[in-house]
Amino acid sequence: MAEKPLSVAPMKSISKLRLCMPAKIHLLSTDFDGTLVAHDDNPVLDPDCMELIGQLQQTGAIWAINTGRSVELLESGLLDFEFPIHPDFILTSEREVFRPAQNGSRKWEAFGDWNDRCARAHVELFTSAESVLSEIVDFINQKTNARVLYLGERVEGVVAQSEEEMDRITRFIDRVRRRQPQFNYQRNTVYLRFCHADYHKGAALGELARLIEIPREHIFAAGDHQRSLDAGRPFCCHAGVSGQCDRCGEGDGTSSRRLRGHAGLWRRRLRGTAPFHKFDN
Repeated sequence: MAEKPLSVAPMKSISKLRLCMPAKIHLLSTDFDGTLVAHDDNPVLDPDCMELIGQLQQTGAIWAINTGRSVELLESGLLDFEFPIHPDFILTSEREVFRPAQNGSRKWEAFGDWNDRCARAHVELFTSAESVLSEIVDFINQKTNARVLYLGERVEGVVAQSEEEMDRITRFIDRVRRRQPQFNYQRNTVYLRFCHADYHKGAALGELARLIEIPREHIFAAGDHQRSLDAGRPFCCHAGVSGQCDRCGEGDGTSSRRLRGHAGLWRRRLRGTAPFHKFDN
């Protein structure tokens, strides 16, 4: 059976967006795994969330999926989980920005020069931080049971045996990276990806907002971990956004189950009928 092609939303007219948006949220950014997709729940997709996001898109809001998945893995996820709606933009690998291809195909293409700048910055970083990275790899191989991940010949990240082991690894990384402060990492439980300090989910969201001219106060970001909001820090929706807001006081690791449990509040906030709380961390 032929694979069903991925549908992507057409590019919206930014000038028309200003006229048709009835709510204060012009750009909605959501994580994928653990936020939109609850792998341990049934159903995996929350119908109310899907309906609401679709309604927001119909009224002019722009929806971006902001994920650690690559473009290919995100495309397969949208197909595998049979998403009834599709994003206007995708922010992938926790740092890259893509828009629908402008040639009429059902593909994604880099939006602006951000991805090129990101790639160059990482090549330069991994070259200049070679001694730091070598020290980290030696520590992992000799002092832990964790596994180093490679992308081609380049070190990409780490998978630990437990969160306690990853805590010990990140403490070591934080100590040795002081001599190379631009060398950073993104962590999700026992998984870790090395990266440039200036390129992460929040920075990618900020670049998308700049390109489509949407100010910070009109952005709503939801995710299940601190990295979903790093540096961007727009608004906390209380139900499902990690970090700490002045109402809930919740820390890292807010789950999709919490998002679902507060679905009514999330829906009212997105519709502009319930107050927002600033992300204060």
